[in-house]
Amino acid sequence: MIRAVTIDDEVNNIDNLTALLRHYCPEVAVIGQAGNAAEGLEVITTLEPELVFLDIQMPGQNGFDLLKSLPHYDFEVIFVTGFDQYGIQAIRFSAIDYLLKPIDPAELQNAVRRAGEKIGEKKQNVQLKNLMQLLVDRHQKPEHRIGLSSAKETRFVKTGHIIRCQAENNYTTFFLLGGEQVLVSRPMFEYDEMLSGYGFIRCHHSHLVNRTFVKSLLKEDSGYLLLEDGSKIPVSRLKKDAVRQALKNQ
Repeated sequence: MIRAVTIDDEVNNIDNLTALLRHYCPEVAVIGQAGNAAEGLEVITTLEPELVFLDIQMPGQNGFDLLKSLPHYDFEVIFVTGFDQYGIQAIRFSAIDYLLKPIDPAELQNAVRRAGEKIGEKKQNVQLKNLMQLLVDRHQKPEHRIGLSSAKETRFVKTGHIIRCQAENNYTTFFLLGGEQVLVSRPMFEYDEMLSGYGFIRCHHSHLVNRTFVKSLLKEDSGYLLLEDGSKIPVSRLKKDAVRQALKNQ
C-alpha cells in the first residue's frame, strides 16, 4: 500500500479525492489530511507519508510555501490545482504530476501509477528540488531545464540542448545534442505547449523541432526541415505557412 496524505483547505475537495482514491486507486491508503499549510507541515513530518496530494491555492501560505519550509523531500507529490499558468508551467518543467479540478479518474490513476513507480527507489525527490528553484523568482522564465522522466530516471535537460522531439502514440522521444535519445511516456502535445515559447516549432503532428538547429527548408513535396544533425523532418501542409513564418522571425 502507498501511504498518502491529502492537503486542501476545502473539506469537500478532500472528501471527493478520498472517495476517488478508494474507488479507482485501492493501492493508496489515506493516513492523514490537513486543511492548511501549517497543518500540512505537521502531518508530513509526523506521519512521514510516501505520497502527498497537495492543493496549491490555500489561505495564507500556499502549497509552494509549505514545500519550501521542508528540509528535504523524501516523498512524491501530486498537485491538485487550478493554479495560474506560471505555476502549471513550472510544475510541468519539473516533470511533476498535477491534477486539475474537477479531477478526472483516469488522470488520477495515471498519476498514482507514476508516483508508485518512483516511491520504491527511496531517493530524494529531485523533481521537487528543481521546482523550488524555478519558483524562487516568479518573474524568471523557467527555461533553463526540463525534466524528462524515463523508466529508469528523471533527467533535467537544458532546453537549448534539445534538437527535436518525435511522437509515437502516447510516447515522446527527445533527440539531444551528442546523439543521445530519451524516451518519455507522455504525449508530445504537452511538450509542444511547454516549449513553444522557447524557439520550438510544431512542423508536423509527429514532430517538434528546435529552430536553432534548422539548417534549411527543403521545398520538395509539402516541405522538409533539414537539421544540423542531418535529420530530415517532414512539414505538413497544414503547418507549412506557420513554419515559414516562424523561421522568418528567428
